Amino acid sequence: MCISEKSIVVVSSIADTLIDELIKNDVYYVNNNEEMLKLTIATLTNDMTVNKTLEGKSANEILKAAGINCDRNINLIVVETIKQHPFVTVEMLMPLIPLVSVDNFESALDTALEIEQGFKHTATIHSQSIERLNIAAKVMQTSVFVKNGASLVGIGVNGEGDTSFTIATATGEGTTTARHFTRRRRCSLTNGFSIR
Repeated sequence: MCISEKSIVVVSSIADTLIDELIKNDVYYVNNNEEMLKLTIATLTNDMTVNKTLEGKSANEILKAAGINCDRNINLIVVETIKQHPFVTVEMLMPLIPLVSVDNFESALDTALEIEQGFKHTATIHSQSIERLNIAAKVMQTSVFVKNGASLVGIGVNGEGDTSFTIATATGEGTTTARHFTRRRRCSLTNGFSIR
């Protein structure tokens, strides 16, 4: 879906902890060039567009198509790569997400902004620093911005907002409603802290 997470940018100091948690949650983690190449060849065409025969397929089916053996059922493939890799720059439409590791928050924000490509669609951040949450929201300027939750929180799944799976179309579906027919910015905060 267009509202789902497309890439992960992580500060290197917590990257190992995040990767461990991903693996515990049925992720197949790739951090070697051989498997990355196999996945690239299987999921992208020669002109660097998505291999449509794998769109919407399960993570296990994608691994099988790439010739990678996996003896467990997985939900997602996470590939550690650089921000210039097609997994980062192409909307894959499959359960394959690139992970880009950077040195610090400032680099993470710059990388996230570059990856977002000016679409002003959706961004999420996970941080316990209110200052960083605020800075990221101002820099990203996306229509949907989620703090400390999944991107789906921004469209009303376990959060506020109009639940829909498209951000806006000419007929008004998406995070617009028949009441306003505009693309309003939405910033949702979940977990982390509570203001009462």
